[in-house]
Amino acid sequence: MKRPFSFLLLIVTLATSISCGEKEKTIENGDIITEENNKIIGTWLLVYGETRTGDSIEIKDLSKTKFIKILNKDHFAFFNQLEGTDEGFYGGGGSYALNGNSYVERLDYVGIKELRGEEFSFELEVKGDSLIQSGFEDVPEAGIKRHIVEKYIRIKE
Repeated sequence: MKRPFSFLLLIVTLATSISCGEKEKTIENGDIITEENNKIIGTWLLVYGETRTGDSIEIKDLSKTKFIKILNKDHFAFFNQLEGTDEGFYGGGGSYALNGNSYVERLDYVGIKELRGEEFSFELEVKGDSLIQSGFEDVPEAGIKRHIVEKYIRIKE
């Protein structure tokens, strides 16, 4: 009788440790990111976008579009849609790594093949329900060499 119970206890212990491990992601400095302590997890609406290329600065016109970014514990996705039209839709996604305020996206899914597999390093800052992302994007094959600043607000569920 003790054998079946011991075996059952071993199975339950293994299953628990495996399922708990799926909710955690270890980052470089040994800290563990969980859904509870990762403040960037959620759905975000872009409210300000700035692109600096050379000496010029372009502020994104968001009056007729919605740009959404979704972050889970280790992946991101974004999409943009012009309101009231079938035009102007684009999106992408991939995985990310977070180490303190240092955030690196690996863009694996996107309609521009020159961007697939590219990594982009950013600094992130979360203040309440706001997320600020800034960094330099440099992809010569796609003609991109710019500094961006994006400000998002959390979309409440």
